[in-house]
Amino acid sequence: MSTTMVAALNAALRDSLRADANVHVLGEDVGALGGVFRVTDGLAAEFGRQRCLDTPLAEAGILGTAVGMAMYGLRPVVEMQFDAFAYPAFEQVFSHVAKMRNRTGGQMGLPITIRVPYGGGVGGVEHHSDSSEAYYAHTPGLHVVTPATVADSYGLLRSAIASDDPVVFLEPKRLYWSAVDFSPAEVSTAQVPPIGRAMVRRPGTSATLLTYGPSLPVCLEAAAAARSEGWDLAVVDLRSLVPFDDETVCTAVRATGRAVVVHEAAGFAGVGAEIAARVTERCFHHLAAPVLRVTGYDIPYPPPMLEKHHLPSVDRILDAVARLQWEQ
Repeated sequence: MSTTMVAALNAALRDSLRADANVHVLGEDVGALGGVFRVTDGLAAEFGRQRCLDTPLAEAGILGTAVGMAMYGLRPVVEMQFDAFAYPAFEQVFSHVAKMRNRTGGQMGLPITIRVPYGGGVGGVEHHSDSSEAYYAHTPGLHVVTPATVADSYGLLRSAIASDDPVVFLEPKRLYWSAVDFSPAEVSTAQVPPIGRAMVRRPGTSATLLTYGPSLPVCLEAAAAARSEGWDLAVVDLRSLVPFDDETVCTAVRATGRAVVVHEAAGFAGVGAEIAARVTERCFHHLAAPVLRVTGYDIPYPPPMLEKHHLPSVDRILDAVARLQWEQ
């Protein structure tokens, strides 16, 4: 059956609500409306407004409420309506969600899943298209997960909700309506991917593209286009930014000796900088060229008519690969 990412996320929420009475969904318009992207469609009707509840437009209050719910044994799943809307809740994330287990000497975890639609490519206006992953990845105490496929959207969200640690679950909104043959009903517990495992989406021998979330499709497109240049590019989907899968990443880079990190967020102090540093430290004697990055520019997110120039493209990725061939 053909399933979109939105439908897969909806199925993950529905199955988690059915499996555990402690799971609750809360956020702005998640109830009767079903969320602005319809990810929570039908959940309030099936489980009632006490388990899928609409909240006031107050992100700090939403997440603060979730902290209290988790302290009393519940597993709240919070929806932040858009990436930049989550910024008012940062104080709750950094001061409480990420630190509670450490603050209590390991006695109290906060099994909270924070769902954040993020990234560009949808023509969103200001505050609707940020790539905020670096803020979360830099904060010890959080898991940070970003699926790029329909199947991973279902499986990783199930894993996130089941986790006893807080998970920031970044959903690439530009991929919400991508569809593939996939049936959540056929996924067994053993098939649900664990948090912290990357996946090689395409093997290769010339260079390795390291990416995640909304940039995976453009990397696969670049790898296909690279064949005409005589290059065989490997593509690794990180899936999880924290914890980071050094083993899979370094194995793929050592096999090619060259690497390019691709993401939509600004380059300076972005997640790609950490990835490049980790790869350089662990693979130094295997590298034939410096690890390069293809990222968004170091500017505030541009208006809709200009975002195509801001986002990593096939041409920009292939230009970086071309540089790898002579930077030795």
